[in-house]
Amino acid sequence: MLNTALEDLETLYQFYKDGELTEEELDENFISAKVLIEDVEFKTTLNKQEDELSCILEINAGAGGTESNDWAEMLYRMYLMWAEKNGYKAHLLNKVDGDIAGIKSVELEIEGDYAFGMLKSENGVHRLVRVSPFNAQGKRMTSFASVFVHPLIDDSIEVVVDTAELEWDTFRSSGAGGQHVNKTESAVRVRHLPSGIVVECQEERSQHMNRDKAMKMLKSRLYERELEKKRVEKDKIESSKMKNEWGSQIRSYVMDDRRVKDHRTGFTAYNPDYVLNGDLQGFIKSFLMWQASPD
Repeated sequence: MLNTALEDLETLYQFYKDGELTEEELDENFISAKVLIEDVEFKTTLNKQEDELSCILEINAGAGGTESNDWAEMLYRMYLMWAEKNGYKAHLLNKVDGDIAGIKSVELEIEGDYAFGMLKSENGVHRLVRVSPFNAQGKRMTSFASVFVHPLIDDSIEVVVDTAELEWDTFRSSGAGGQHVNKTESAVRVRHLPSGIVVECQEERSQHMNRDKAMKMLKSRLYERELEKKRVEKDKIESSKMKNEWGSQIRSYVMDDRRVKDHRTGFTAYNPDYVLNGDLQGFIKSFLMWQASPD
């Protein structure tokens, strides 16, 4: 397809030189070919085995009470809308509501080809600056929420977990689901003792289904941890890039200035409403191109 587009452009250029094509028509075809080239270049950045997988996306509100909880819920909505617009299925795995409004934390499964490859750009701390609706004085406030994205491993990747290294708990679900969920201990929590990783799942109706999902989530996190170790060992450049630590925000959403800026790539969008409605493709593409850059 790309070769055909380039050949067609060469032919059209000859037509232009012969006076059989206007400059506007040539420019229009040039732009179309350029978009196609950039799209092919973008897709070549999704070349890791794990990029092809579905993913688990986790959002945690930062310090700041209700304002941060509301910000976490705004991000939750943003990713749900991104998934819907791009043909992915989103499944709620676990959610803890805020005391007054918003959410303290939420975990989603984003199902579809290349979900992890597309959303790994979201790993890190997201910063919101706005006039808070929860502040009586109408002050401009800053809130933080962290986003973590893990590849959801499938049968193509084997992760061995020793059951003797697992500690299981069951408890009553605190989420929606009706009387069945609230009256039975269908929710599960599993701790992987060697790593300290803890996973909860309470959204399925049976304890058995929640255990299966929790194991899948645990294996995904263990796999992601191993991937991170390999990345650090393989590429020393990564050690100089921004880590996903609290306080080292990757992106700022400044509502009154009408801009959203990614601090790693410099990509900036000037309509926060579009971004918060799931328009993330510009940020995703710029991140993948930046990550693939040898500089």
